[in-house]
Amino acid sequence: MKNRFALLSLLGGGGGLGKVQELIREIRVGRVMTTSLFTVAPDALMSELKELMRGHHISGVPVVENGALAGIVSIEDLIHALEAAKLDSPVCDFMTSSNLIVARATEPIMEAVRRFEATKIGRMPVLDTQGKLVGILTRGDIIEALLTALQEVYGEAERIQDHPDYFFEALESDSTSLVLRYNVKHLDFARGGDASAKIKQALLRIGALPVLARRVAIATYEAEINLIIHTDNGGTITADIKPYEISVLAEDRGPGIEDVELARQPGFSTATSEVREMGFGAGMGLVNIDRCTDDMSIWSALGIGTRLQMIFRVSPEEAKRNGND
Repeated sequence: MKNRFALLSLLGGGGGLGKVQELIREIRVGRVMTTSLFTVAPDALMSELKELMRGHHISGVPVVENGALAGIVSIEDLIHALEAAKLDSPVCDFMTSSNLIVARATEPIMEAVRRFEATKIGRMPVLDTQGKLVGILTRGDIIEALLTALQEVYGEAERIQDHPDYFFEALESDSTSLVLRYNVKHLDFARGGDASAKIKQALLRIGALPVLARRVAIATYEAEINLIIHTDNGGTITADIKPYEISVLAEDRGPGIEDVELARQPGFSTATSEVREMGFGAGMGLVNIDRCTDDMSIWSALGIGTRLQMIFRVSPEEAKRNGND
């Protein structure tokens, strides 16, 4: 267990574009959380909580009233009740009910990792977009999911290596291009990241080096989330893949960006409080895109829309798949 916490600390720090950092951007809390959870009502007795915790070997329980999360009661709260000889008191007398730290099922586990590291808590209730309790998330849940995902990544890499003919090498013409296009809906957080994940998968399957596919995926993900958060009716993501250059275009119609230069500053965001509560809108999207791309350009007009173009140049070495990831 100690090693797990050390690994979690590693995940919470630093930049880098390694496989683990990529996965914590892509994997959603809803995929990781435990959905078969135990809950108690506010008027349940602490003695009942004691039997529940002992019988199921758990150290914390969400408190639910009329289907809504009312608080969290932990083993520390139970110890306090034991010390005060108040096991006949209701759970509501000992539970934590204010400033609850929660996760959202639709947010990347990266946000949950940051919250764990900032607060040092052991578990977080998970809410859906309507605020309903749908699961519980622990540090161990995140580690187990990452280990499983890493196994899948390496398995996919081995399958790719078994096929020596690649798109960049096998197709010879004066002009070769593959165009992929995806529609992105406004506030569709449940599908946020689908387009970037599919573009990354396509790049890997046609022979792009994983480090290049990763750069494209991270930048495209940020652009995709911006379409989900900041547009009125969503937009489109179009990837034009050529042997020596990859261009990804994110377009929408309205509402536009009032000050593009200001929008490119770290931490600047116009996201609503509701979106921020879901773990998005931190104001780092364009900054992360700029870090991952070889060239980034933005055109925007109020009431008309925004056009974000991301360019990734493919070196001759990458095109021929020389070198290592």
